[in-house]
Amino acid sequence: MKILHHPQAEDIELSTVLHALSDPVRLGIVVEASRIGEQPCSYFQAPVVKSTLSHHMRTLREAGVIRVRVQGTQHFITLRSEDLEARFPGLLQPLLRAAAESVDKQS
Repeated sequence: MKILHHPQAEDIELSTVLHALSDPVRLGIVVEASRIGEQPCSYFQAPVVKSTLSHHMRTLREAGVIRVRVQGTQHFITLRSEDLEARFPGLLQPLLRAAAESVDKQS
């Protein structure tokens, strides 16, 4: 089984997090993960092919934004909100609020 790299909370870098959140697809994944909690990777719907979605998940995971838990053949996605809040207090919630409002306006 392949071991997935997750940075320790103290190793999460602001520039890496902001880069990961700069893509609309990844930002949508993060907003949805914040709303629903842990879900299998297959739950997340994005306007991209499966391999591109995997790339986006990897970018978010390696930036320290999400945690991926493997159970059998399933990959479960969780937002690392506690780690991000501890590392960058007050950053995540305003970003999520602004992104959710933007998504709601587009709907």
